Amino acid sequence: MPGFKSYIYPLTIIGILFFVFGFLTWINGILIPYFQICLQLTNAQASLVAFASYIAYFVMALPSAWILKYTGYKKGMAVGLVMMAVGTIIFIPAAYARTYSIFLTGLFITGAGVSLLQTAVNPYVAIIGPIESTAQRIGFMGLANKLAGIISTALLGSIFLFNADNIIADVKKAGTIERSRILDAYALKIVNPYLVITIVLVLLALFIYFSRLPEINETQKENGEEKSAVAHKQSIFHYPYLLFGVISLFLSAACEGIPIDGIILYSRSLGIP
Repeated sequence: MPGFKSYIYPLTIIGILFFVFGFLTWINGILIPYFQICLQLTNAQASLVAFASYIAYFVMALPSAWILKYTGYKKGMAVGLVMMAVGTIIFIPAAYARTYSIFLTGLFITGAGVSLLQTAVNPYVAIIGPIESTAQRIGFMGLANKLAGIISTALLGSIFLFNADNIIADVKKAGTIERSRILDAYALKIVNPYLVITIVLVLLALFIYFSRLPEINETQKENGEEKSAVAHKQSIFHYPYLLFGVISLFLSAACEGIPIDGIILYSRSLGIP
């Protein structure tokens, strides 16, 4: 029991981080129809929201490992949160300018920060406790992540898409000047929520940086037999289960992301309010 109690503090912090990047990742499903309305985008153009966010994972894959090797896991988490805050604060000038490219830039930077944060957090969950309970810890973190996604979709959806059908109707029958005024006002709905999100991310980054979260070394639990067992494996292709895992995660993310990001556009195409 004393050993279990020693893990509660770091795992609680990690659970909060899983909640945070789950919250921001699931927002895409709300941002896509929101941007489509306030920026008058086609379905293909609106889908760039998901592209800008997810391509950051690909771009940051190797750099994240290099950054963590230099900073360590704990400081790397703080850096990831700061990157996310930079991305979210960009949404404010983007809303005032009502410029899609600036929004996409903010989404890419936010996604890059999430990628760095996940790269630090996921191994942390596996190493911070007994190996026998690793699957259980990962399962609980997954629950925190999905709960955050449900909350973000419900909460921000009620803000960003409130009265959206009436706004669409007003835009269709308005003149050029009136249409611009309606869309400008609608675009500003994003300012206050993203300002709050940015402040929370910065405060959380400071908390992580000054916290008592223990720094870990991925090799600290390796014994002599484990080291000798992997010494001869010089290529990633020597780890077939890793390759299968990458393929599985790729397909899983696609199956999860497509319906989450596209469900509102699909329902609107069917005439569902």
